[in-house]
Amino acid sequence: MPEQKNEWFTTAIVWLFGPERSSEKNPGHLWPRWIFLRALGLIYFSAFYSLLFQIKGLIGLTGVLPAGDYLQAVSATIHSQRFWFAPTLFWLGSSDRALMLVCWIGIAASLLLVFNTWPRGMLAVCFVCFLSFVAAAQDFSSYQSDGMLLEAGFISLFFAPFGFRPGLGRAKAASRLSLSLLQWEWFRIYFESGVAKIASGDLSWRNFTAMDEYYQNGPLPTWIGWYVQHFPHWFHAFAVFLTLAVELAIVWLLFLPRRFRIACFCIVTPFEISIILTANYAFLNYIVLALGFLLLDDRVIQWILPQRMRNWIDAPQMEDAVPKLQAENWRVRWRRALAPGRMAVAAVCLGMIFYAATAQLAWMLFPNLPLPEAPVRWLDPSRIANRYGLFAVMTPARYEIEFQGSRDGKTWIAYPFRYKPQDPKTPPGIYAPYQPRFDWNLWFASLGSWREYRFVVWTEERLLKNEPDVLELFAGNPFAGGSPPVRVRAIIYQYWFTDMKTKREQGVWWRRELLGEYAPALELEPDGKIAVFDETPTAEPMRP
Repeated sequence: MPEQKNEWFTTAIVWLFGPERSSEKNPGHLWPRWIFLRALGLIYFSAFYSLLFQIKGLIGLTGVLPAGDYLQAVSATIHSQRFWFAPTLFWLGSSDRALMLVCWIGIAASLLLVFNTWPRGMLAVCFVCFLSFVAAAQDFSSYQSDGMLLEAGFISLFFAPFGFRPGLGRAKAASRLSLSLLQWEWFRIYFESGVAKIASGDLSWRNFTAMDEYYQNGPLPTWIGWYVQHFPHWFHAFAVFLTLAVELAIVWLLFLPRRFRIACFCIVTPFEISIILTANYAFLNYIVLALGFLLLDDRVIQWILPQRMRNWIDAPQMEDAVPKLQAENWRVRWRRALAPGRMAVAAVCLGMIFYAATAQLAWMLFPNLPLPEAPVRWLDPSRIANRYGLFAVMTPARYEIEFQGSRDGKTWIAYPFRYKPQDPKTPPGIYAPYQPRFDWNLWFASLGSWREYRFVVWTEERLLKNEPDVLELFAGNPFAGGSPPVRVRAIIYQYWFTDMKTKREQGVWWRRELLGEYAPALELEPDGKIAVFDETPTAEPMRP
């Protein structure tokens, strides 16, 4: 009996952590894996590429929230646990050169991943570099999309094939557990968002009015969203129904036989594309879109892709071309010797992620469920097992913070933004998967008090000093070529989409109304010190 139990246990472990075996009844996932990993490389590239133009202004030495100051504060507060609390390479150095170096390394690794060069190694480099930014970026990395990318990126370390040029990776299919965890992440993003909408008590979801003004009130609208906003109410009510149906019901098709999973992909993919076209959510929806391809299998992809393209991708690699007589080389023997150790590491890492992610889902449904919390706390700083809940409460209005400077305290000139709404005549653009983190964070700040988002005041201070890196976050410096401002303030507007007639006759996409000052205004004194000029804002927006 003990021998039978050990044999059963060994078989179960090999089934979970060993390579997936394909058959006529259960086609494998070599092609979906290949597509997903190429997409993941492009998403990583978009994340690092956008940071090239922002990172110094965000967390550089003279940025809004310097990483060096933050890490010093962490070290002073919890010195013994600082590396666990903030897992970042910037402990080795947080100079502007170090920040840019991490971005360039991330870009190089992401491109090599796209071209299928040493995918496991490149995934590890991308993960470490992106986690280094996220762990040190403070307010500028508090987004669910960052957690989605880190979770998918870490699991993919065990999902990707071995080798320097593995091609399709036929020699090493992915383990069932790594595939299942990526599918589990896809499911949780949708389902937890649906649960959060219902649990929040927001009546707009229950009254089917949540989408009536959604397109104008999101972080960064698109010009397509402007037109969709003017569709009749029945369309927006149907959009609410479809959103809840997808998130709470249709995604359960993942757990049914393959024909249901394929149907699920065909329903959810157009739904996700419509979100991409009508709103700029950086790379968030692209991650979900890429994860959705793991609902498919080799038979479906082979049916879709032309034979010539399949032959080109699946061409024999140098590692596969080694004669069978030479198969027992040192590399093969080394891999076999390390196989038990690799399987043990995968079991611990993937098992921890599954527990932490599932426990958080269970607590959403049953808040008082007595489950151990320690594994969740252990993984929390690395953001590889997250809780999701997109748009649980809809924002009732659109507010926009604008920075203004003055040389005399009377005439105020606005600092132009690159991406977020400002000029009523400028149409909303489409920027995703590029993520303008400064513009994005101002949207969150506009929904609360400046006391909760003090980076707004610190931005005022940097503008008074004419810090070049912070000015790069804007579309231009209105005081370039002349004397700098002596006062800077942050005011807040409420914005609405115009109607069709107004846009047609006047070419105006937005109308806006000044609500007052958002944060204390700052003044540059003759001795070079910065003082508060007006510490009582005249307006605070209504919370959602």
